[in-house]
Amino acid sequence: MVVYSFYIFDRHAECIYKKKWPSRPTSTGSRSQQANGLPDGPPQQKALSAEDDAKLVFGTIFSLRNMVRKLGGEDDRFISYRTGQYKLHYYETPTSLKFVMVTDTKTNNLRIVLHQIYVSLYVEFVVKNPLSPVEHPRGIGVNCEMFELGVEQFVNASLMR
Repeated sequence: MVVYSFYIFDRHAECIYKKKWPSRPTSTGSRSQQANGLPDGPPQQKALSAEDDAKLVFGTIFSLRNMVRKLGGEDDRFISYRTGQYKLHYYETPTSLKFVMVTDTKTNNLRIVLHQIYVSLYVEFVVKNPLSPVEHPRGIGVNCEMFELGVEQFVNASLMR
């Protein structure tokens, strides 16, 4: 399984943590070139900034979560969605923190994994840390080395086998 990125959003729609992992090269990823040296096919899209990327992810989960609630009622929950390129996994805590992980399409549901990250890493290293702010105003994110190390080790040990 390949994990592309991981985000945490607070209840004010601010991205308080983001982590991206480099994508692994694939053998089918080579593209043929025309005689002038340009690749065949559609042009590559310009990469988004980290802030714009986080806003796009939050907008997507906000819209999909609202659509699921309107179509299915209050009891239905938005868990994940899949495209041809990736799968987005979603977990919302009782305090309205939103944990989002983007993986390859072959990955099973990671709701339990996101809950484990919340309980065993976020609560232990961020919430219980007296130096960590309770609120993250103006996008000031999680700045805890132990949390970052824990996320890295957890993802590498559990998901990227």
